[in-house]
Amino acid sequence: MLTTARQRLGQALFLRVAGPDGDKHRDRIHSRPGPRWFEPDSVIVQVHSDASMFIGGFRALLLQTLHPAAMRAVSEHSGYRGDMWGRLNRTSHFLAVTTFGTATDAEAAVTMVRSIHERVTGTMPDGTPYAASDPHLLKWVHVAEVDSFLRAYTVYGKGTLDQDQRDRYVAETSVVARKLGVLDPPMDEAELVQALADFRPELHGTPEAREAVSYLLFRPPLPLVARAPYGVLVAAGVALMPGWTRRPLRLPWLPVSERPVVRALGALAPGTIRWALTPPVDEVG
Repeated sequence: MLTTARQRLGQALFLRVAGPDGDKHRDRIHSRPGPRWFEPDSVIVQVHSDASMFIGGFRALLLQTLHPAAMRAVSEHSGYRGDMWGRLNRTSHFLAVTTFGTATDAEAAVTMVRSIHERVTGTMPDGTPYAASDPHLLKWVHVAEVDSFLRAYTVYGKGTLDQDQRDRYVAETSVVARKLGVLDPPMDEAELVQALADFRPELHGTPEAREAVSYLLFRPPLPLVARAPYGVLVAAGVALMPGWTRRPLRLPWLPVSERPVVRALGALAPGTIRWALTPPVDEVG
């Protein structure tokens, strides 16, 4: 009975992250023959196949809201209110295809995202134009994601990375970033830290950012079975946020430590919580 409950929780999370066609997409991504951008033993494969990606992805969403232009683009062009899970499905699918899929499928995914970015334009309240294809905004989204995935894996991952591996992970993620239009992605962890520091003066907690955070934390459209696991992800993601982000985003101070939270998550669905991209053979256990 316990095993069945765990499987149900894992399946519920997989369905929410991967979407109704998750199994079909996963089979294509992992089973279709052809060259890949990354070798099976690369660090990016190790990190992106770990359950900590759930938490890193949530943390990245929170962190990205702090850039007013990036948040404006999401608010005006994304369905995060009515279709938050659809957006998550598309993001997880893109990560899966570019990390694990064939080079042909990865290139097609990048081309599609770039075409979408070209259509996402608008104006800030002060009249300044913004565009999702702006290399500077693309870099912010990239560094927020990479920092979040690396931090989540460091705290919650099933393995450990030495400094060389951490630097290689950052360098490997730059391959996809450049294809998306980032001109100067960080190439090692020191450059990643510096890039985040360089963005700091641009980051603010706007009303749009606080609305998005409130929605993600307190008003997600979830069935009953997924509420407890989602609450664990929320607590773990918020716990990883830098202290200086809490006031501008009005993040709660949660009375939990980080490692026990993720251990609780692992106890709910061991071997089944993956970033919608683990090959089927790895689900056994």
